[in-house]
Amino acid sequence: MEKKGDMTVEQAGRKGGEKTSKTHGKEFYQNIGHKGGEKTSETHGKEFYKDIGHKGGEAGGKKGGEATARTHGHEFYQEIGHKGGEAGGKMGGARVKELIEEGKESEKK
Repeated sequence: MEKKGDMTVEQAGRKGGEKTSKTHGKEFYQNIGHKGGEKTSETHGKEFYKDIGHKGGEAGGKKGGEATARTHGHEFYQEIGHKGGEAGGKMGGARVKELIEEGKESEKK
């Protein structure tokens, strides 16, 4: 850890941040965030936002799916699959059944 004077750079940064948060209100931070977003928007195109949104969605979806799998048994997936099959018609039901089978196989591993 880099040290300058009596405290580390990390400690000095934390101390400065705490002091700034006491002397400036919520609007100060909103303004900084807005300016940063505007600048990022100017320097990066639409594709940048699509890409980071897609990556975030993949990570969040995977994480959420893993959490659901931990808290619910395969009966839960059978039940929602059955409901989805009824709502989605013949083709929807076939895909749901396929996904349920994949889920069962992954539980065996």
